Amino acid sequence: MTQDFTKLFQAMVEQSHEMARAMNPALESFSPSAFEKFIPSMPKDMLEMFFGKTFNREGLDARTRFLVTIAGLVVTGSQGEPQLRLAIRNALESGATQREIAEAIFQMSMFGGVPAMSRGLEIAQAVFNEIGDESAGENA
Repeated sequence: MTQDFTKLFQAMVEQSHEMARAMNPALESFSPSAFEKFIPSMPKDMLEMFFGKTFNREGLDARTRFLVTIAGLVVTGSQGEPQLRLAIRNALESGATQREIAEAIFQMSMFGGVPAMSRGLEIAQAVFNEIGDESAGENA
């Protein structure tokens, strides 16, 4: 990137932060990664209540809804990383396997392209590793 573009981009970012502060001062300190650490995933019963068959008994269960959500987020590319990480954690909590999550991401190569799929797989692998590390820490 050129230095001029970098300066322009930085100015745009600063302007967007100023707008966010003016519209909603609480957003000034909001951090998606801090939110993810605070609530890494919801309990399975709560997931099923909010995203499962509570309101539509004939509809999709929470596990399937999160697999669909993961697919949609992968297609959007890198702009939805915090949301994708949270959806992966919640899909696992809802009973999806790592393989099912990977297959949902693989399928999106046809719609979002190989780069979007690759980035989705990288994010999923990072979440799988983090969960493995957390489980190991709890068992120690």
